[in-house]
Amino acid sequence: MAQLLVRQVDDAIVAALKTRASAHGRSVEAEHRAILEQALRPGPTDFAQRAAELRRQSAGRQAMDTTALIREARDER
Repeated sequence: MAQLLVRQVDDAIVAALKTRASAHGRSVEAEHRAILEQALRPGPTDFAQRAAELRRQSAGRQAMDTTALIREARDER
């Protein structure tokens, strides 16, 4: 695996990274890796992308009348 060296990072950013790492029970290095993975992992990561994917997956399906389902669930209680 490769290594990264980040120079000239503001002290406030380093302090925030340490705080965040502590809150997640990780080392600063592990937290840094997690942040990079989350930011750079391929795939839908924001709401608009996920919504577009759901629309694509449900294209052509008929809308469902949920009234009957709600009544059924209510009556089961």
